[in-house]
Amino acid sequence: MPPWSRPEPFGAWVRLDDRTLVAVDHALAARLGVPSGQQPADAPAPPRPLEVHLAVNARCHAPCADCYLDARPDGAEPSLEELRERLASVRALGASTVAFGGGEPLLREDLGELAAFARSLGLVPVMTTSGFGLREERAKELRAFAQINVSHDGVGGAYAAVRGFDGARVAERAIEILARAGIPVGVNLVLTRRSFEHLHATAERVADLGAGEVQLLRYKPQGRAAGLGYFEARLSAAQREALWPAITAIVHQRRLSVRIDCALVPLLSEALAVEPRAAEMLASLGVFGCEAGRHLGGIDVAGRAAPCSFSPSSSEEIDRFRAYHASPPEPCASCTLFPVCRGGCQVVSRHAANEFRPDPECPRVRRTEAST
Repeated sequence: MPPWSRPEPFGAWVRLDDRTLVAVDHALAARLGVPSGQQPADAPAPPRPLEVHLAVNARCHAPCADCYLDARPDGAEPSLEELRERLASVRALGASTVAFGGGEPLLREDLGELAAFARSLGLVPVMTTSGFGLREERAKELRAFAQINVSHDGVGGAYAAVRGFDGARVAERAIEILARAGIPVGVNLVLTRRSFEHLHATAERVADLGAGEVQLLRYKPQGRAAGLGYFEARLSAAQREALWPAITAIVHQRRLSVRIDCALVPLLSEALAVEPRAAEMLASLGVFGCEAGRHLGGIDVAGRAAPCSFSPSSSEEIDRFRAYHASPPEPCASCTLFPVCRGGCQVVSRHAANEFRPDPECPRVRRTEAST
């Protein structure tokens, strides 16, 4: 029997270990000794999240120019008991993974205790940090985390160009400390016009430091980035065309595993159009498009539910995401990549047009709009 499973209409979700989550059909669930679900006769129940992003504070001393949360040194910080209750609610939802974020989570002295409590509930805790404040002795307190990702937006001055200050060395020291402590460490890299220029060199550098994974994140117009400067900082058209070759080049080096933000899928649509069975290929790699309000959820620093950590917190917002995904307009409705894209990033769409609509940076969407 696997350590964690959850019945679903298609069969079950099964976690084989702390880092492997797979969907299995009814037959395989039975072979594994896992109870499987059945498709309800009436309308299906609302989806339950597999992963929840939990804001453990809104405090941070780093002056990042484009912080999506607008975190500040005097930002809010829930009590330990409040976060225990929120973790229990995450477990009650049926989630497998809880991702701790902020603000800067390392500002909490009880972070290791919270991770251990999540483990005791059967959750897999992971975390994202800038690395500021991490010391060797502190890392020993964080071994309950299945993985910790350090934000590093690039070598060659790219970090400073993205964030407005140079914290690259702090991030690199944190990667080294975590690797020495035996904690699986990854890197979150926000793709902007400047950071993309140094993508390959950054990947090589963090692999040298001990990282095992790089997660590529789309630059999103949220928080301090929700201004006209977003349009100058986002990837250029030429960079969007070069993104898929850049990803495959990192993979072929066999030094890092690569994860992509679900919001990046529409930017890859042109490159993937020539791939046979592209949707099936991406699904086999765990890419399922925008999961906001579906298999992904967020809990903000005030304890309110959100579709994802970049979206407003309310049940109405969650319903809006679900309604859009259930009935997308063209050209998304007929796109073969919709199952692994789901209409693109609505944070971007709503910044551009103040409404739910197909991602305006998707090449197919741009061609459709130009023709009409």
